[in-house]
Amino acid sequence: MTPGLPRWMFVPAALGGLFVVTPLLAILLKIDWTNFVPLVTSESARTALMLSLRTAAISTLLCIVFGVPMAMVLSRTNFPGLSMLRALVLLPLVLPPVVGGIALLYTFGRLGLLGGYLEGWGLSIAFSTTAVVLAQTFVSLPFLVVSLEGALRSSGREYETVASTLGARPTTVLRRVTIPLVLPGLVSGSVLAFARALGEFGATLTFAGSLEGVTRTLPLEIYLQRETDADAAVALSLLLIVVAAVVVLAARGRRVAGAL
Repeated sequence: MTPGLPRWMFVPAALGGLFVVTPLLAILLKIDWTNFVPLVTSESARTALMLSLRTAAISTLLCIVFGVPMAMVLSRTNFPGLSMLRALVLLPLVLPPVVGGIALLYTFGRLGLLGGYLEGWGLSIAFSTTAVVLAQTFVSLPFLVVSLEGALRSSGREYETVASTLGARPTTVLRRVTIPLVLPGLVSGSVLAFARALGEFGATLTFAGSLEGVTRTLPLEIYLQRETDADAAVALSLLLIVVAAVVVLAARGRRVAGAL
C-alpha cells in the first residue's frame, strides 16, 4: 500500500483502467485471427500504413521545427498578450478535428485565404499528401508545445544564466544547455505529436480527402473498411494500436536508458 494514499482512490483508479483496457480487449476478442495476416498485409492496408508513417514522421519534424521556438517563447518571455497567445496555440487541442480541417481548407484551399495566391504559383495543397501533413501538424503541434513548455518551466533558468555570464551566446546556450536539459520533455512531446498525427482522421478527411496512395491514411482506410468489411476494419485497428504502442514504448525505453 502506498503511504498516505487513501484506500478509496484505488477504486476509481481501477475503474478508469478497466475503461481503457476493456475496449482494447474487445478488439482482440473480435478479430478473425485465421485471416488476420492477409487482412493487414493487403495492398491497400500496406499503402495506407506506409503513408501514415511517412506523413506522421514529416509532421512530427515540423512540430519540432516550429514547436521548440514556440515553447521557448511561451516559457522564457513575458509580454502583454502572452496568455492569449498561449490560448491560441493550444486551441487545436479542444477544437473538433473536422473544424480544424475546415479552417485549413479555407486557408490553403483553392479559394482560401492563401490558397488563391499559392494556386497562382502552381502550388495546389488541398487534397494532396501535403494537405495530410499540414492537417496532422495542425492537430499535433500543441502536444509538443505543452510537453516542452512544462519541461522548460520545471528545469529553471539557473544553468542558462551561468552559461550566459560565462560569455556563451544565446544560440550556444540553447544548443549546449537548454536542449540537453529538457531533452526528455522534447522526446515525450515528439512521441505524443507522432501518435496524434498517426491517428488523425477528421481534419485529414476534410482537408485532404481520401485518395488511395495519396491521402488515404490508415485511420481513413479503417473507416472505409468498416463500411464494407468489418473484419478488416478490426484487424487494421489492432495494427494501428500496435504501431502506436511500439513507438511510445520505444521512446520510453530510450528515455529510461538515457537516465541511467
